[in-house]
Amino acid sequence: MKEGNDYPSYLKAYRDGSLSAACSRLVARLKPCDLCPRRCGVNRLDGGAGFCGSGRLASVFTYQRHMGEEPVISGERGSGTVFFSHCNMKCIYCQNYRFSSLGEGVECEPERLAAIFMEIQEMGCHNLNLVTPSHVVPQILEALILAIPQGFSLPIVYNTSGYESADVISELAGIVDIYLPDMRYGDDGAAMRCSNAPGYVAANRAAVAEMFRQAGPLAVEGGVARRGMIVRHLVLPGGLSGTATVFRFIAERLSKDIHISLMRQYNPVYKAAGLPPLDRRITDDEYADAVKLLEEYGLENGWIQDEHGDKEVETFLGENFSSMA
Repeated sequence: MKEGNDYPSYLKAYRDGSLSAACSRLVARLKPCDLCPRRCGVNRLDGGAGFCGSGRLASVFTYQRHMGEEPVISGERGSGTVFFSHCNMKCIYCQNYRFSSLGEGVECEPERLAAIFMEIQEMGCHNLNLVTPSHVVPQILEALILAIPQGFSLPIVYNTSGYESADVISELAGIVDIYLPDMRYGDDGAAMRCSNAPGYVAANRAAVAEMFRQAGPLAVEGGVARRGMIVRHLVLPGGLSGTATVFRFIAERLSKDIHISLMRQYNPVYKAAGLPPLDRRITDDEYADAVKLLEEYGLENGWIQDEHGDKEVETFLGENFSSMA
């Protein structure tokens, strides 16, 4: 992969001061916090914790080389994933509930987070993969500003549940090269029932549209993503994910060129065990119906998982990770 002076994009943003300016604006938004669609208004600069559970500092549960992402994200050397503690959604089936909902992890000053970024680069990973970053975007930028003078230059993957504020995503223009958002639900009722995420659909669509405006279709060199967007869609049991509605929006309002990662590894963990239909894995027919919808809406780019996806399931289960603590 050839790397010029403006790749990754944040190197130019660092030189011209726009990275620092975006960081300052976003840090200011921690008081009162309005980083995500909840806009809960907590003063996180003064020790308060938002609905997400985060205060002034970012917390990290673990970081590692991850080989289980999409092929163009993991490549041959792996994706350098940083799993942030806490989340602005409360999914009752969350596979990462130990740190997303229960808050396990270690608080990191910007200097420590910058050191983690550097360690990931030293591992030889293809990219820095920020997992669930929505509630700690200012802290990530603070760390990035410290890491760049130390030689940090990995492209950034913004790996999000998709419950984002489009105006916050707009601050990342010229900073993030690769977006990896979920489009989890096509219906707000399901989003509230399953994830306590009011207004998910409108917020998600606006944020994903802004991501696509910035990054455009996926660009790959040497088998590894260089720029662009991949939309993840997790097929939930009983049609709760609203797959047809999601795919119609992508095809008609965004672009049929967008790469879709159609995920079948739903597992009834955390609070889902006693809540039908979330108390079961999806059936082969449910997944096959979702694949047919890809074809119906002309979404030909991306990845599907085979009928015997046990290996794929295991690579995504957060409960298998080891904590930093």
